[in-house]
Amino acid sequence: MFRFLLLLCCWACHVGSSPAAVRLAPGTVSHPLAAEVSVLEDPDGRLSLAEVQDRGADFRPTSVQPDAAINFGYSSSAWWLRFEIEAASGAPRDWLLEVAFPTLDRIEYFGPGGEHVVTGDRLPFAARPLVHRNFVFPVHLNESGTSTVLLRVVSEGTLTIPLRLWQVQAFWQDSQAGYALLSVYFGMLLALALYNLLLWVSLRDHTYLTYVLFAASMAVGQLSLNGLGNEFLWPNWPEWGNLAFTVGFAATGLFGALFTRGFLATRRSVPRLDGAVTGLAALFALCVVAPLIAPYRLAAILTSLTGVTFSLVAVVAGLRCWRIGQPGARTFLLAWTILLFGVAIVGLRNLDLLPTTFVSFYAMQIGSALEMLLLSFALADRINGLRHEKDAAQGEALAAKQQLVGALQRSEANLERRVAERTEELEAANARLRESERQLQALAHTDALTGLANRLLLDARLLQSMQHARRSHGLIAVLLIDLDRFKKINDGYGHAIGDEVLRLVAEKLRVAVREVDTVARLGGDEFVVVLHGIGDVADAERVAAKIVADLSQPMRVLGLPLESGACIGIALFSSGELTTAELLRRADQAMYAAKNAGGGYRVFAA
Repeated sequence: MFRFLLLLCCWACHVGSSPAAVRLAPGTVSHPLAAEVSVLEDPDGRLSLAEVQDRGADFRPTSVQPDAAINFGYSSSAWWLRFEIEAASGAPRDWLLEVAFPTLDRIEYFGPGGEHVVTGDRLPFAARPLVHRNFVFPVHLNESGTSTVLLRVVSEGTLTIPLRLWQVQAFWQDSQAGYALLSVYFGMLLALALYNLLLWVSLRDHTYLTYVLFAASMAVGQLSLNGLGNEFLWPNWPEWGNLAFTVGFAATGLFGALFTRGFLATRRSVPRLDGAVTGLAALFALCVVAPLIAPYRLAAILTSLTGVTFSLVAVVAGLRCWRIGQPGARTFLLAWTILLFGVAIVGLRNLDLLPTTFVSFYAMQIGSALEMLLLSFALADRINGLRHEKDAAQGEALAAKQQLVGALQRSEANLERRVAERTEELEAANARLRESERQLQALAHTDALTGLANRLLLDARLLQSMQHARRSHGLIAVLLIDLDRFKKINDGYGHAIGDEVLRLVAEKLRVAVREVDTVARLGGDEFVVVLHGIGDVADAERVAAKIVADLSQPMRVLGLPLESGACIGIALFSSGELTTAELLRRADQAMYAAKNAGGGYRVFAA
């Protein structure tokens, strides 16, 4: 009913109009599409492409913000989405369309050139046109005029459709950052789960085991939600990939309820709420198996509603336990309030009661990350409480029965031995962590292809050299080197040959300078040499001339005779308030002057 009213309002507001075409300027990197999309509902799911194209007048605009996602909630209809793209002169013709919701069952893509691609989480991962956790489709625009794209989306789960058009290079750069953040998130989940598993093995307290199972279930649900499970863990098991989202989060609710009951001791501290927590745990258990015995949509809706209800019950239980002085209840309340607030937001979004924004889409990840950290503090408080209770009991036993002194001393010695063993283990783990940190730092400062310093290390060393030159009234030179004819080599012989040429050039540059000098690769075919403590500009010119001569020599790469060359710009620094960026810019200007002059090298002249 809500969706019908929403579409009715959209029709009333936009009658006689249709969304404007997506206009791509030459500088456009990415473009959200929600505001430019028009939709058509196919309740029976029987319309063909030709029938949909004939019913173009029946498409209605969406009413969402440009950066939001289109959300139809839980719908049994097939939904057709249409948008038109108009690229300005000079804009790229090859783009990528990203549908950033990995749990959609089936997506059919109809491109401007008649392309037809079918994918979804019910199909093997290999069916996707590009290897990515989200659904990504290559879009080749027409050379002139507008290009029309159609999507047909069907899913038994929540129908959230975030659409964005990307330039190819920008998309992969953004994806790299996204994968890195998700790696940190799941790494944190794994570390906390293993830590509490060790505590359970040591203490045999079932609270820690339920926490571990809670974290593992959360990981399964999040892996499905973020598409990493379909890509890396179960790419050839689409049946499980379709169920993992609901089953994972239902199991998260089950073990979360059991953890709440054990940690807060609700049976003793809040017996009235204990029945509600137990009942919700049983309902979550039903949700775990529901997709196997009932329609998936029913199981997903039941899981969302149960999650919203449990959010309220758990917060109330934590609040009451805090008021009666239950140990760790305050930290528990804060942790679960944050997590369950995120769960409630996701549940309401799944029911189409909240708009899909960045916060509502990633509320679960944000809340769970903060919750895991806070619960670690809560468990630490629990350990401290147990230790205090143990110390008190030992004190009473010592006062009442002196005959147990020997046994207690042996227990204390055993405890000290275990502490020493744990300390040694922690020291060894810290040593391994420090070694890993050292290796990661080296990788972060090195160009992966050539082994030279990268831009980060170059900036640090250049800044250090400039500071030393100011103090000692010395002179440094920055040589910015741009290879000639590299693009022709790279395009003509392929990237493998081009990469080998860059490695050979890097080796020649190393040989041409001293060990105290810095050789770095800026990117592409641009290199930088920083000459430390030179006498005058003639020293820099001699090195530049030598490099030009060396790089002009023919080279053989994988049996192919190749000729290149270089243009070099030289910028000098001895004192003043120049920044590293300004010094590199002067070298760049000198390099272009050399290139315009036909080659060789030039010294920057202010």
